Amino acid sequence: MVRITVSLLLLTIIGCQNKIETKSMEGTHFKRSTLLVSDIDKSLTIYRDILGFTVHNISESSADSYSYPVFKIPEDATIRFCTLDSPDQVRTMALSEVKGIELPKQVTPHMNASVIRVKDLPAVMEKISALKLQHTQPRIDTSSDGFVFKEQSFIDFDGHLIVIYEMTL
Repeated sequence: MVRITVSLLLLTIIGCQNKIETKSMEGTHFKRSTLLVSDIDKSLTIYRDILGFTVHNISESSADSYSYPVFKIPEDATIRFCTLDSPDQVRTMALSEVKGIELPKQVTPHMNASVIRVKDLPAVMEKISALKLQHTQPRIDTSSDGFVFKEQSFIDFDGHLIVIYEMTL
């Protein structure tokens, strides 16, 4: 009797999990943004040490990695891939380190920006300033749904535009 009850319980849990997994696979889902960088370790001083992401995984990419044709990376270059987690999402963003070529310099106007919420904007920007990274002055604004926030932007080591914000009360 106990075995049957445990078996039924497991089947119910597995059935519920499959429904949840199937439901989560429906519709549009933003998985992550990937930034090409020249040095993962240097970039992690921003994304992990200052912005607070945690490293999910770092791996060497294989010669047949999908990154080569997608990013149009020459086959003789090497790629190291790092996924980063935020507190509320696994693999929120990724860094792909490309060695063997020089990454192009970013030009203005910027073609995209990563927008990231932080807890203590002044403290974060103090650390960004210490790295001598180009940044804007802070600005206070109100979202279309009435939330007040403070925002500021900076350019990372590889020229990516990063906009950070903090909700205010």
